[in-house]
Amino acid sequence: MTEAMSQEIGRAIIGKKETIDECVLTLLCGGHILIEDVPGVGKTTLAKAIAMAMGGEFRRIQFTPDLLPADITGTSIFRQSTSEFEFRPGPLFSNVVLVDEINRATPKTQSALLEAMEEFQVTTDGVTRTLPEPFFVLATQNNIEMTGTYPLPEAQLDRFFSRVSLGYPSREAEAEILTAQQKVNPIDSLSPVCSLSQLIEAQAAVRDIFVHDSIREYAVDIVRATRENSQLMLGASPRGSLYVVHAAQAKAAMSGSDFVRPDDVKACAPLILGHRVMIRGEVRARGVTGTDIINQVLESVPAPVPVSS
Repeated sequence: MTEAMSQEIGRAIIGKKETIDECVLTLLCGGHILIEDVPGVGKTTLAKAIAMAMGGEFRRIQFTPDLLPADITGTSIFRQSTSEFEFRPGPLFSNVVLVDEINRATPKTQSALLEAMEEFQVTTDGVTRTLPEPFFVLATQNNIEMTGTYPLPEAQLDRFFSRVSLGYPSREAEAEILTAQQKVNPIDSLSPVCSLSQLIEAQAAVRDIFVHDSIREYAVDIVRATRENSQLMLGASPRGSLYVVHAAQAKAAMSGSDFVRPDDVKACAPLILGHRVMIRGEVRARGVTGTDIINQVLESVPAPVPVSS
């Protein structure tokens, strides 16, 4: 199923298999994805392609400075015919929600996503309502054009299971994109490769992948090393170590293994932890990224001897 999903998404996003696989891994873990890159490289197209490949109800929210929390969570309307208030669900009540340019909305509206992303529910007018299952948020933002934006706070960033970027395509891939979109956009022909129930079953199966105690300790050592790194003002939280293990389980499942190896943890740690660390200003000025530091940490933390179930 995961390979079929990657191939279907790859019909619209050419030459970016690694990024696509990272997105599919996130879906298997039931997490949310932040797609961050420069304008024009296909962030929104990637989000749409993921949503179309997995099926389910899809909504898109264009974040703007005048967007209010009720615009995304829903609001109660008074109906004179019944003399009662009727709740009208907002676009968050969908299986897949594309939040386009999330950093364009005010912090108040951004924070309205927190409860939904973490607890899969929203509270309006004192009433808590459960969101559909599965529920995925795919948010996009430009990391270059910062005029008129509201940078995501650390609490909001931490809600995203992973942060991915596309980057510019290779020369060959860009030429193939021009050919593929000469008449129509390939995304218009994408179709679901699985049902929502199959996806939920796959998510449950991922949690059953065997994790040895030494693997859990390895993940903890990596995360604790970020808290002691002199290049960072703030290291990763316990949520980071939890997500690293979950991602490693999904990585193992996607490779056909029934247990997690140290290499699975190494492959997933930069994806999961890169956006969860706060870099010191002088370090960031040298062009060092969170992913760079996580890779350095991986070199310094000894890995356990590979074990099987």
